Amino acid sequence: MPFLTWTNEYSVNVREIDAQHRKLMDMINRLYDAMREGRGAQATGQVLRELIDYTRAHFAYEERLLSQHGYPEFPGHKSEHDRLARKVTEFQQKFAAGNTMLALDLSKFLKDWLTTHILGTDKKYAAFLNGRGVA
Repeated sequence: MPFLTWTNEYSVNVREIDAQHRKLMDMINRLYDAMREGRGAQATGQVLRELIDYTRAHFAYEERLLSQHGYPEFPGHKSEHDRLARKVTEFQQKFAAGNTMLALDLSKFLKDWLTTHILGTDKKYAAFLNGRGVA
């Protein structure tokens, strides 16, 4: 049974962004499953590698879209992305330094990211982008 299940509550009504957010949810669920099976330390490295790639690609896509359409809260949104990317880098550095027991902290961070950033910050731009024909 998944830790998190996609519902319309998470949707920002932009297909590509929703697909990217689902990918994040999949990462969280894989890490959670691995922890339940006693493989959290092994899964952490893989999830972190994917997360680094994910944040670069997802944030670049979202920021480009928001900038192109003149989203008025773009500077604050970008700052939040930068803060989240720094946090992911911190996790990666801790893991590379030999701290392999990060699975629980990482899963809590990812769940918080999903609920706080997507359900809070990202939801704010949904109507804005939809109003400009982005779906």
